[in-house]
Amino acid sequence: MADIKINNISMVFKKEDSSFTALDNINLDLKSGEFVSVIGPSGCGKTTLIDIIAGIRKPSSGEVLIDNNVVKKPSPEIGVVFQDYFLFPWMTAYENLYFAFKNTNDLNKSLNDDEIKDKAKKHLEIVGLSDFADTFPKALSGGMRQRLAISRMFGIDSKVFLMDEPFGALDALNRMHMQDLLIYLWSNGNKKQTTLYVTHDVDESIFLSDKIIVMTPSHKIKEIIEVPFPRPRDRTRLNEDEKYLKLRNRILSLLNEEMVIALNNQEEQARRYYG
Repeated sequence: MADIKINNISMVFKKEDSSFTALDNINLDLKSGEFVSVIGPSGCGKTTLIDIIAGIRKPSSGEVLIDNNVVKKPSPEIGVVFQDYFLFPWMTAYENLYFAFKNTNDLNKSLNDDEIKDKAKKHLEIVGLSDFADTFPKALSGGMRQRLAISRMFGIDSKVFLMDEPFGALDALNRMHMQDLLIYLWSNGNKKQTTLYVTHDVDESIFLSDKIIVMTPSHKIKEIIEVPFPRPRDRTRLNEDEKYLKLRNRILSLLNEEMVIALNNQEEQARRYYG
């Protein structure tokens, strides 16, 4: 697996005579095999951070290192799952996996074509989609499409997993099922991939993570919180644990504090503008 170092990352978008700061001097160290969540209000820079680590965007300043190598462009060593799945609509569920595994085969050991086909079938089975192997993405439910996208990421076996609100569009029950599946896949392999997971959901961040990064509307890191609960975690027992409730309230208080500051600033600007 891989260590991730984020050194003095800032991202400023410029347009004509105006500019917008999406990230302001972000510094982070993710240890190999850690599952870390990023939580914060909309517009605080969470997705921009994911894009920079993935090599999709180049930061205005600073750098990202994975195992001491500077990230300059997208790589199969960095697996990404977005909220919108990014599946090829003209390929079946099986073909989406086969194509991904075949074109990233050099990441691990070299497999022949029959072995790649068997691997694609196996990963469909793992996420309960064997009966939908010949189904196109448009005919799958949102939960099924996300299962397929996550299966693809685990099958590629990247060193780093980046996930940008992958379950944000799912209903509450499917969301819980997907959280359980994600942790099962992450914790039951030969190794645990270093994972950065963006979410708006406080309960999800606690259930999934080793650490939680709380970001602010000013595009900075407010606090990094250690999650003290051992794995495996039982959802029902967690909800009844006094420590869980205290941690949940602490995170909500941090988020609310920052939102109040942001709203007050917006009100002050409005008063100045409208007199």
